[in-house]
Order: sequence, then structure tokens, then C-alpha cells
Amino acid sequence: MNSKIIEEYNRRPKKWFYYLLIILIVLAISIWSTSVVQFHGVSEHGSLIAKNIFTGIFHPDTALMFDFGETGLSYLLLQTLAIGILGTLVGAIIAVPLSFLAATNLVPTWFAYIIRVVLMAIRTIPSFVYALLFIPVVGLGSSAGVMALGFESIGMIAKLFIEAIEDLDMGVIEAMDAAGSTTFQKIRYGVLPQLLPELYSILLYRLDMNLRDAAILGLVGAGGIGAPLSFAMSGYKWSSVGAILLGLLVLIIVVELISSRIRHILAKG
Repeated sequence: MNSKIIEEYNRRPKKWFYYLLIILIVLAISIWSTSVVQFHGVSEHGSLIAKNIFTGIFHPDTALMFDFGETGLSYLLLQTLAIGILGTLVGAIIAVPLSFLAATNLVPTWFAYIIRVVLMAIRTIPSFVYALLFIPVVGLGSSAGVMALGFESIGMIAKLFIEAIEDLDMGVIEAMDAAGSTTFQKIRYGVLPQLLPELYSILLYRLDMNLRDAAILGLVGAGGIGAPLSFAMSGYKWSSVGAILLGLLVLIIVVELISSRIRHILAKG
């Protein structure tokens, strides 16, 4: 028995050549990348700024942290959170119908790929560029941030939701069809129970990403905490920078803990 195992092991496919080829390709790409990127080291001015930022984090501006007005840290963080949530919802409202139209197991393949090309085009544009496009349309403020994050979210939500739709257990739907179920019953009891947990998980993941993006959209005037952060750094107000960064850290950690808990509940059914 052992001799047969050893014999089969010796006859296994030899893949060392492919592994070596992959290593060489990665090494070649890495060498090429280092030749393109030019690093001149950290300047004396840059190291001083980095030191001041870390000093500001450990000595945050308490007046900004405990200011509960519209210029205070709590209001700016809530605005950033609201922009992230609304942006995710806007993206989901548009992405979910398009996902059904781009699933090859529900619509003709040629039509599905047309929708996928549209979604790919939407996904190629970063949220920063969307913000610059929407600011002339809706004006400065959080509305531009919501629209920018919404359109940025469409591509990723649709991409992941299409995969979930194409992984549907069609046997359940066929069994319900054979039992004489109506279209509404098939959607209600056959499709939605399979898709909703996946959709919730995707939305939570995208919300986590949108909160980080919402924090920088203020740099171009799209609301959120990015503009005060930029002004504080430009004015060398490092204690204010530290307070804002600490606030963002707490916000991201809290949202991450809540979303991880919800995803765990969804995974367990």
C-alpha cells in the first residue's frame, strides 16, 4: 500500500517550472516598478511635519473635540458618517437593479455583457473625480459627497452582487415552479432568502470603504471632515489635526466593530 502511495506521489505533476516562472515575473515587475518610482528620502522639513503630527495626536485640541456646534468634531464626524451611509444607499438603489440585468443566468448573455461594460465604465472613475464633477452640478457641500460616493459605489456593489445572483441555487426555484408557485412567491421564498444576506454583507463592506472616502472628499469641498483637516494642516494646527485623526480613528473602529458583528450574525443565519 505504501509503495503505491509513493509511486503515485512520484508521478504527480511537476509544477516547479510554473512556480519558478511566476516568481521570475513578479521579480521582473518589482524591479521595473522600482526603476519608475523615484524616492529621494525624507527631507528635514518633512520629518519635522511628521513629528508635529504625532505630537498633535498625543496632544489633541480638546476645545475642538468637545465643541458640539457645527464646527465641532462630533458634528463633522456625524456629517461624514451620514455622507457615507447615504452614498452607500444611493449606490445600492442603482446597482441592485443593474445587477439583475447583468446576471447571465437571468438575461441573455449579450445583454448582460452590455450592462457589465457600463458598470465597468462607472467603476473606473474614482470618487475624487466624481466629487469634482458633481460640485458644479449640486454645489459645494455634502450633497456632492453623497452623489460622488453613490456613483463610486455602483460598480463594486454591482460586481459583487452579480456574483451572488449567478451563484443562486436554481434548483429551489425550479422546484417551486414545478409546485405551481407564482412569480412573486418564487422571488419571495426562493430568491430573496438566498440573496439578502449577501447583499447586506456587501453593503456593510462598501459602507466601511465609503467612510474612508468621505473623510477626504471634503478636500475638494464635498462635505465631511476632509476640509477642516486640510485647513488645519495648511495652518500648521497640529493639535487640531491630532483631534480630527483621533476622531476618525474612533469612528472607523466603531463602525468596523458593528459591521463585523452584523456580518457574523448574517453568516450564521
